[in-house]
Amino acid sequence: MNKLLKSLLLIPLLALSVSACAEKYNEGEQFTIVNETVTSKKEVREYFSVYCPHCLQFEPMMHALQKNLPQGVPLVRNHVDFLRAASPKVQEMITKATIVAGQLGDADKYIGAIFNYVQVQRGVITSENDLRNLFVKNGADGDKFDKLMQSFSVNAQAKALKKNQDEMTAKRAITGVPTVIVNGKYKVNPAKLDKNNFEKDYENLVNYLLELK
Repeated sequence: MNKLLKSLLLIPLLALSVSACAEKYNEGEQFTIVNETVTSKKEVREYFSVYCPHCLQFEPMMHALQKNLPQGVPLVRNHVDFLRAASPKVQEMITKATIVAGQLGDADKYIGAIFNYVQVQRGVITSENDLRNLFVKNGADGDKFDKLMQSFSVNAQAKALKKNQDEMTAKRAITGVPTVIVNGKYKVNPAKLDKNNFEKDYENLVNYLLELK
């Protein structure tokens, strides 16, 4: 009974919170609509590249955002392949490696290692073996990395990420990275958020957009 009472008491507070955000966040300012419909399940999708300096700067905030998302809402990391810093083939391999990073159980560590290798150490990735060596140096089992990179599951996920990227690029929803799109419909516009409380304002906006239809 106490749990039910607490839940009922939270309902008006939630309604008040959503109403307050509706007054603060406006289409065409803090966010734009880039698709006609929302995804079947709630998600926050970040389009990024390990070759993008701004994406590297966003990493700590994305980690914090992921931890504070509502239960059951994933942060989907959608690595893109259209930057000129490397060939599409190399960028496709890196996309697969980001998926493997998640399957190894520590995506933040391994993706962070790729960011560090490319942007801090100024290393050059030319082959899958370069990625394998990087993962092994950061604690991964080399044989397991090889098997995952060749697995049906990882390749299917990579194709799905590529398809999503191409569809959103065709809609002009993605014109650069990092780009964050909520529920496949709402694109975050960071330039219009509170610069004095940027991370919290970003989080509040994402949570507001998760509830829109």
